[in-house]
Amino acid sequence: MTSTNTKKSFILKVAIFATGFSGIVAEYLLSTLASYFLGDSILQWTLIVSLMLFSMGLGSRLSKSFTYDLLFSFLWIEFVLSLVVSFAPLLVYGIVAYSTFLPFIIYAFAISIGFLIGMEIPLVIRINEEYEALRTNISNILEKDYYGSLLGGIFFAFVGIPYLGLSHMPFLLGFVNFTTAFFVFLRLKNLGNKKQIPYLYLGAGFVFLSLSLGLFFAKPIIQYGEQKKYKDKVIYTQQTKYQRIVMTQWKNDYWLYLNGNEQLSTVDEFMYHEPLVHPALTMHPNPRHVLVLGGGDGCAVREILKHKAVKQITLVDLDPEMTALAKEHPILTSLNDSAFFDPRVKIFNDDGFRFLEKTQSFFDVIMIDLPDPRSVELGRLYSQELYAICYQQLRPHGILITQAGSPYFATKAFRCVVKTMEAAGFTTVPMHNHILTLGEWGWSLGVKTKGDVLTKLQSLSFDNIQTQWITDEAMHLLTSFGKDAFIDQQDTVKVNHINDPVLYRYYLKGNWDLY
Repeated sequence: MTSTNTKKSFILKVAIFATGFSGIVAEYLLSTLASYFLGDSILQWTLIVSLMLFSMGLGSRLSKSFTYDLLFSFLWIEFVLSLVVSFAPLLVYGIVAYSTFLPFIIYAFAISIGFLIGMEIPLVIRINEEYEALRTNISNILEKDYYGSLLGGIFFAFVGIPYLGLSHMPFLLGFVNFTTAFFVFLRLKNLGNKKQIPYLYLGAGFVFLSLSLGLFFAKPIIQYGEQKKYKDKVIYTQQTKYQRIVMTQWKNDYWLYLNGNEQLSTVDEFMYHEPLVHPALTMHPNPRHVLVLGGGDGCAVREILKHKAVKQITLVDLDPEMTALAKEHPILTSLNDSAFFDPRVKIFNDDGFRFLEKTQSFFDVIMIDLPDPRSVELGRLYSQELYAICYQQLRPHGILITQAGSPYFATKAFRCVVKTMEAAGFTTVPMHNHILTLGEWGWSLGVKTKGDVLTKLQSLSFDNIQTQWITDEAMHLLTSFGKDAFIDQQDTVKVNHINDPVLYRYYLKGNWDLY
């Protein structure tokens, strides 16, 4: 192969490396978008990746119908792909408040992008066959595509989501495709039909202008879409490595959302945090060291600090941006009384399961204040395996309490949490309370000791603790469920294991199978 042919082949390989990079990031981007808007991350990632791979096959099949001007066909595909990849997230955000067909729209974009990507590799292989033998041509082109995919995956995980977010990352992908296509065009344009060259210049100008305008207006469009999604005034948004944080305001009250799901409201958060914290700490004879898994907003810690017996609080929250926000944002610092600045509080930004596996510390009370188990990843933190480690790391008379979702709107999920704690050795008492902005909510309290835990809870006194809602009498309400219309469902509920994650399925199904 001559040096000129070597250079031409190298340019094609650079192009396919870049398309491999942008293709895999586009898959991950749409999967993240689908998880954010539609929920059930496992299902959405599976569907998006499968649809894209399937449509890549369709694109590959169609590519055989291109019989001439292969290079310029490749360039036009790249220009179109640049636009689709860049504007798909914006269109989803723009129509989310107006369309009931959002899943089909997201899946249609996944199919379109996969279809365009699928046409590229066969075309580049056919173009490159003039410069390399078949066995080296195919292996070299596929190799560069796979290497680009690896870099794309690393970029998405460590740069794209944490630093660029869903507003700017799509346009970066668009510019990668556009720049690659334009570079190939400038270097190899003499290989194509010269009559198309002016049209390609016009197409390149149109794509560049569209991407530039889209990048400029991306943030306000996404803000508009989120504003429509949340109804109340959005006053803060942040895309972190792990989640999207949104705060909204209505009159003098505020709401905190993680990945579109309400975590708390200033209207009534005390009706959630006081039952989570005070029964466990009041019942324990000497709660010196408390572990909190989750609770990155700081409100649970605020309540724990009201107990003078507590000498140390260890809080483990995966997202450092969330705990930093709770220490810095004036709304949250006012709400949590700057609890994270108390010298008794130590914060670790780590996975709760991993922290418990490696810690050498023992605790008197463990509180689990995590989002609902709506995914396999979160369900792992409500598993028998986690509760068994909690049992080991609790001192004698130790108490574990976890939020457990709604006992009435997701009854099987609630019962699954209780039953899973019992399988780990705890004596449990389920509790519930009506929270104005969340509805009926539940907790499961477990102790290492045997005995009549319910009677102990109902005899607690909170006279020495400054509270807004919970009282001695309230414990009778918290632990009373009346006649349980779903009591027969208890026997059908399975224990949640890491290798058998039934909880998230119970949660997502809700109570539809009870009627």
